[in-house]
Amino acid sequence: MSALVRRARGLAVLLLAAVLCVPIPLAAHQFAPALLDLKELEPGQAAVRWKQPAIRVQGSQLRPVLPGSCQGVGKPTVTRAGEGILAGWEITCPGGLIGKTLGVEGIATSRADVLLRIALADGRSFRRVLTADQPSFLVPAGESKLGVVRGYTRLGVEHILTGWDHLLFVLGLVLLVGRGRTLLWTITAFTVGHSITLSLAVLGFARIPPAPVEVLIACSIFIVGVELTREMSGRATWTHRLPWAMALAFGLLHGLGFAGALAQVGLPADEIPLALFSFNVGIEVGQLLFVGLVLAARVALSMLPVRWPQASALIPAYAIGSLAAYWVFERVWGIAF
Repeated sequence: MSALVRRARGLAVLLLAAVLCVPIPLAAHQFAPALLDLKELEPGQAAVRWKQPAIRVQGSQLRPVLPGSCQGVGKPTVTRAGEGILAGWEITCPGGLIGKTLGVEGIATSRADVLLRIALADGRSFRRVLTADQPSFLVPAGESKLGVVRGYTRLGVEHILTGWDHLLFVLGLVLLVGRGRTLLWTITAFTVGHSITLSLAVLGFARIPPAPVEVLIACSIFIVGVELTREMSGRATWTHRLPWAMALAFGLLHGLGFAGALAQVGLPADEIPLALFSFNVGIEVGQLLFVGLVLAARVALSMLPVRWPQASALIPAYAIGSLAAYWVFERVWGIAF
């Protein structure tokens, strides 16, 4: 074993130890939006579900804002639901929800978007992503196609750009493949893979518990990190010869993770294909932006008048593998305990 490899592995051990010593769990995916869900039980009466992240920015406070004419009925129930706190209660709204404004306060300080979901008694439904710039929504008589496209495309972009585990996998692919036509085919294969399983899962043809999927996603990132070290040590494997095949296989797995996030939002009953397509487009836009930034950073680093030591080439591989290993242990622990 060369002194270079020994030094690189020693650096990796120190990096992993530093990660494991962090007292606060590393969230691989920070896509934890709040959800305000209203379902009309009958004209003038609705059930409200308000879910917000259990962990939020210090000092921030999200609060749903309902029409002043609506009155609460009975006592609300509060339970723990996954990574959030869920409150539920019923309200009476004279004249129903149509034409009334619903919103959420505190979005700007919380640094999180709010998903608004409304189901009317006549079967129609509406979906909106509330932001600091648009914290409220006037319930119209119908849902526009343009609104569906805008909302779900933006949701897809935000999901991929805040999904550190997905981004780390894409980073590993870029480092493994490099540039040119091979990278294009590899990213395309990853896109095809996660588009297939995302569609199948959202449409109900594939039902897999999210917890094991998250563990397997972390394992896929770890494998990419291992393949990077093999490439740099001169040991080529089938993943180096056929990187698109690995990207396609693991893309099927990551698609199930994307579906888990979209399941929290829901799809408009009358615009399911359009909403699903828009969400997928948003994911691809965010993914391409990230790949572009990585390639630009590599070019910028290569142009710097700095002589990088050979060992520095192994740092990204061991960093990816160390973080992935941590996520594997963290997620397995979450399932077991």
